[in-house]
Amino acid sequence: MSDDGSEAQQGIDSLVLSEQGMRVIAQVSAAESRTPLTGGTIRNLLDQAGYGAWMILDDGVAVLAERWENSPESFEVAIAEKRDASVMVGVAADGSVAWLQVAPARGGKSLQRADVARAMQQAGVVFGIDEKAVLLACKAVMPTKIEVAFQKPPVDGADAEFKLLIKTVAVRVPQVNEQGLIDFRELGDIPFVHPGTPLMRRIPATQGVPGRDVRGNAVQPTPGIDTPFANVLKGVRYAPGDFNVLEADIKGQPVQVENGMLVEDLLSLDTVDMDSGNISFDGSIQIKGDVMANMKVKVTGNIVIGGTVEGAELEAGGDIQIGRGIIAHAKVKAEGAVSAKFVENSEISAGTVISIDDMVLQSELQALNQVIVGIKAQKRGRIVGGTTRSMMLVRAPQIGADDASGLTTVQVGVNPILEAKLQNVLAEIVKVEAEQDNLKKAVQHLKVSGDKNNQLPRAQTALQQALQAWAKLLKEKNKLEEQLAMFQDARIEVTQGMEGSVALIFGKRSRRVQKPYDAGAFTLDPSGHILHIDSRGTSTVVS
Repeated sequence: MSDDGSEAQQGIDSLVLSEQGMRVIAQVSAAESRTPLTGGTIRNLLDQAGYGAWMILDDGVAVLAERWENSPESFEVAIAEKRDASVMVGVAADGSVAWLQVAPARGGKSLQRADVARAMQQAGVVFGIDEKAVLLACKAVMPTKIEVAFQKPPVDGADAEFKLLIKTVAVRVPQVNEQGLIDFRELGDIPFVHPGTPLMRRIPATQGVPGRDVRGNAVQPTPGIDTPFANVLKGVRYAPGDFNVLEADIKGQPVQVENGMLVEDLLSLDTVDMDSGNISFDGSIQIKGDVMANMKVKVTGNIVIGGTVEGAELEAGGDIQIGRGIIAHAKVKAEGAVSAKFVENSEISAGTVISIDDMVLQSELQALNQVIVGIKAQKRGRIVGGTTRSMMLVRAPQIGADDASGLTTVQVGVNPILEAKLQNVLAEIVKVEAEQDNLKKAVQHLKVSGDKNNQLPRAQTALQQALQAWAKLLKEKNKLEEQLAMFQDARIEVTQGMEGSVALIFGKRSRRVQKPYDAGAFTLDPSGHILHIDSRGTSTVVS
C-alpha cells in the first residue's frame, strides 16, 4: 500500500451504494485485493450517503463484510431498507383499554394521525380516545407501546339504606369506632312513640350507571344489594301508600334492629318480689324500686330498674340499667349494655359494654367490648377480686387491693361470640359458592342446549340472588375479621394504679403481677410481652 493511502481509497472505491426502490444495494467490483471492511465502516458509509435513518439489514452487512474479504468476484447485496412507520392496535380482553404498538419510520413515511385513525377503526376502537397520547405515538422515534383509549367505567349501584326518622331510639346494632370500642351511652328515659309515628325510611338500592368500553359497548354496573326490611318486625306497619316507610303500629318503645325497627310494649312495676312473681315479658320493663332475692325477670327488650338487684336473675334482649347496686350473688345478663352504681358478689354478662359508677368487689364480669369502672368515683372506684373479661378494654381507677382480698384477674382479647359468628359466616360462604357454581352450570347448559321449558329466566334470577347473598356474606366476613383483628389494640387501663395480687391476661398470654404499678396502661407488644406504659409514655415489661 502507498504512503498516501491510494490503495485503500481504491479498495473503497470498488464499493458503490445504489438506491434501488426501497433498498440500498451494495455493488462491489471485482478486485484481487481490498482494504479490510468492517460492519462499523459499512454503517458509517451508509450514514455519510444519507441512509443513516434507514433500516440496516444486519444479515446483508455481514454478507458484504465476509465476501468483501474472501471473494474477488463482483457481487451485489442489499444492506439497508427504507421502511414506513407502522402501527398495530391492541385491545384488552375486557375492552377497558386500547394501545398502539408503533414502529417508527426508518427512512420512509412517518406515522400520521389518519394512519392511526384507520388502524383503530379497523380494530373497532371508537370510544375514549386520548388525542394527546395518539399525537405522542405519531412522534415516536423509538419502538413504542402507548395506551391511547380508555373505557368509561360503570358506576356501581348503591346498596339499600335504612334511615331513622326519629331522634331518640334504642339501638340493638351498636357501632364500633376505629379503636374497636363501642361509644357507650346510658339508656336514660325510655323513648315512647304513638301509632302512626314514622320510624324508618328504606332508600332502595340503585342499579348504577353503565359505562362504555373502547369499542363503544355498554359496560354494565354491579347493581346495589336491595336489602328489604327484615321479615318479622313487631309493633310496626308500612306507612299508607309507601312500602319504604315503617311507622309505629302500637304505643311503646322504638328499637332499631338490623334492617328495620320494632316497637316494644312497656311493662311498668313498682317492685319485683313474691307479690309480683317472676316476670317474663315480650317487650321492655321499667321497675321503679328493687328486684328482690330469688326473683327472675326475663324480657326481650330493655330492663330499667330504679333500685337494687339483690340475689335475683335478670335477662334482657336489649340493655339493662340499674339505678343502684347489684349484690348478693345476683346474675345479670344482657344482649346489649349493662350499667349499675356498684357490684358485689355477683355475675354480669353483657353483649357490648359494662359500665359501673363506683366499684366492683369479688364479682364475675364479662363484656364483649369493654368494661368501665369508676365512672363517677375517679378516686374510689376499683376492681377487687373476681374476674373481669372484655374484648378490647378494661378501665378502672384502681385494680387490686393491698390486703387479703385475694387474686384479681383481668382478661382482654377474648370474644367467643365473634369467633363463632365468623365460623358460621365462613361455612355459609362455602355453601353459597357451591350453589353459585351449580347455577352457573345450569344457566350455561340452558344457553347452549336450548331452553325448551323456559327455565333460563328462573335460573338467572336464582343466580343473581345467590350472587347478592354471597356479596352480603363477604361484607359480614370482612367486618367480623376487622373486629377480631382489633384484639392487638386491647388495653387494660388504671387511672390511679394497680396493687395486690393481680393476674393480667391478653388472649393466651398471662402474667401474675406481684408489685404495685402507677397509673398507666397495660398492652401486648408484637413479640408477645405484656408492657406497662406510664403517664409519661415510658414502657416496661411486666414481670
